Amino acid sequence: MKFVIALMRHETNTFSPIPTVLGDFRRGTGNGPAYGEAARQACEGTKNAATAYLDMAREMGAEVDFAMYANAVPSGVVAREAFEHLCDAVVRSASQGCDAILLDLHGAMVADGYPDAEGELLRRLRACTPPGLPIGVALDFHANFSSELIRNATVIAGYCTYPHVDIYETGARVARSIRARLEGRSQPVLLWRRLPMLTHMLRQTPAMQPMKDIMDRAMQAERDGEVCNASVFGGFPLSDIPYAGLSVVIAAERGRLDAGQRLLDELCDLAWSRRADFVFPSEPVPQAIAHAKTLEQGPVLLIDHGDNCGAGGVTDIMDVLEEMLRQGLEDVVAGPFWDPATVATLFERGVGAEVTVDVGGKTDMPALGLKGRPLRLTGVVERLTDGEYTVTGPMFTGVRQSLGRTAVLRVGTVLVFICERPQEPYDTGVFTHAGVDPAQSRYVLLKSRQHFRAGFGPFARHVVLVSGPGVCSSDYDLFPFKHLSRPMYPLDADATPAHADGWAPACA
Repeated sequence: MKFVIALMRHETNTFSPIPTVLGDFRRGTGNGPAYGEAARQACEGTKNAATAYLDMAREMGAEVDFAMYANAVPSGVVAREAFEHLCDAVVRSASQGCDAILLDLHGAMVADGYPDAEGELLRRLRACTPPGLPIGVALDFHANFSSELIRNATVIAGYCTYPHVDIYETGARVARSIRARLEGRSQPVLLWRRLPMLTHMLRQTPAMQPMKDIMDRAMQAERDGEVCNASVFGGFPLSDIPYAGLSVVIAAERGRLDAGQRLLDELCDLAWSRRADFVFPSEPVPQAIAHAKTLEQGPVLLIDHGDNCGAGGVTDIMDVLEEMLRQGLEDVVAGPFWDPATVATLFERGVGAEVTVDVGGKTDMPALGLKGRPLRLTGVVERLTDGEYTVTGPMFTGVRQSLGRTAVLRVGTVLVFICERPQEPYDTGVFTHAGVDPAQSRYVLLKSRQHFRAGFGPFARHVVLVSGPGVCSSDYDLFPFKHLSRPMYPLDADATPAHADGWAPACA
């Protein structure tokens, strides 16, 4: 028996000014994807979904062709040549023959010419393989769906958590269902529906309402065997494509489609009835910082969610740090901010040098009419590092990461981390690799949205959400949507639930 395994992940913010090229698809460190044995080695020992596929292959004594390991930080539209290269690598392996294809994808990739990049990949795989070949797909909680993706998959399962701390477990769910299919114990059929609602990402997490008991119900139905797999996807709202929105995907046994349809209806009805609860109200930045000053016990996490590279932000907008300095907050760890030019300057000056530099603000965001505005800082170069660390927290555990060269600038009692590569701080390694323990600071400024809770949540005394500017803003009225399906709540108050789209894929 032979399995083709591939990891290809990118969450595309179509409003981001940062293009995504092949070299951005890294495996934690280095540039570009890994292939074959190098891809397997990059995956082994980590908490990726593809690692669960490897474990199943070992249990079944199956040969593995690990076609590719390619993971990029969220950013702008993927270049056509990069997408074609990635697809070709997977299709080439699949076309050489196998018994199943196991994919570790994101579900919100947009490539030049392909608004549903994952759907296009599956279409190509289905075209080059025998009818009925099982294709299992693990997807991010923020996946968007088209009929192409649903039609060409055998089994789909999505992360049940946000922060995503069940990535390996999601792969195990896919592997379990594909194994049952291979052994003739299951005949799954995919049922799905996409609702016309753009949920705010700060209201999506299944750890709390309004999503919590919706996801709990889906997970319980899967555990009880009511259906093969049940997944609720918050969707990625910052992609201007026709497929954005909250979706529910059910893998039901061919002989029990009624049970799958009932569950689909129940979950969608519950989500739609709570649509107003998925809206996040923003407040002005000065007001949020002033509130943080009133909190007596630290660490206080200040979350600058409008400029989060984990959702495609540029990570060099300085407004929130500027306001913190203006209001006199002390004992602060802040960052990491993306600014390769300033990093180069600080490395040239060296540790201990007193410098005045213009940090950040190097990137314009024309989609939102925002101009880059650097922040002039005067301080001392505290530390210089290679920016590399291994994730020890619960999200992407074991993955080797790189911020590129990283400099720590001390401005009074504020430590500002500046790096060559953008990285959302979901793990404390972004700071501890430089010998700085954020748990000992009064305030910690992070460019994140929810993932910070994985590594920083356990020691935070308070969390203050700061609605800074950027292409990850929760104010959807700022975005010039052109391709989104309309009407769409909350942009359109008169939106109504879409009719269910159901598919019985040819592979089922």
